[in-house]
Amino acid sequence: MAAENNNDLPVDPFEPFRGMRDAYLEGMSKVMVNAVNSEEYAEATGAMLNGYLTLTAPFRDALDKAMIMALEQLSLPSRQQVTSLSERFTNFEMRLDDMDAKLDRLIELASQSRSPATEDLPAAKVTGDVTASKTIENQPAARATRDLPAAKAAANPSAAKATGSASYDKRAAGAEAKSSRHTGARKA
Repeated sequence: MAAENNNDLPVDPFEPFRGMRDAYLEGMSKVMVNAVNSEEYAEATGAMLNGYLTLTAPFRDALDKAMIMALEQLSLPSRQQVTSLSERFTNFEMRLDDMDAKLDRLIELASQSRSPATEDLPAAKVTGDVTASKTIENQPAARATRDLPAAKAAANPSAAKATGSASYDKRAAGAEAKSSRHTGARKA
């Protein structure tokens, strides 16, 4: 009869069990949170993991060696080789970005420095006008060109090599060696 009076809610025989389950889970979660947040639990877990890692270290080393040998047999790169290659590509990409930024800056400076003095450049060379060439030399584009790391490295390769400059070019070192051989032969 009670079910007929209360037609909105059907009778659920499992509702008391759900209530007990929720109360049990709530109580257990509080107990577990307190246990896990204790210092004793952290020490016990750390000791257990340390022992596990110590025991499995020789097996992991043997597995790594076997994997490297299998990858070599299959002509596939190892994880270290892929990581090394990735780092090299990232370095290469960063250097290209730097060069692109420098080139953009040079183009910007060159477009800003377009003035009547730069348009008279051929006339200055033909007539040998010293004041026009000094005016052009003091303009931002000319200064930026002189200040480029590549220009500095070409002017003084030993300084670029000593500072570890990224713009140091191995071809410049080869050219330096060739020129020193030729000058040495002429001096002798």
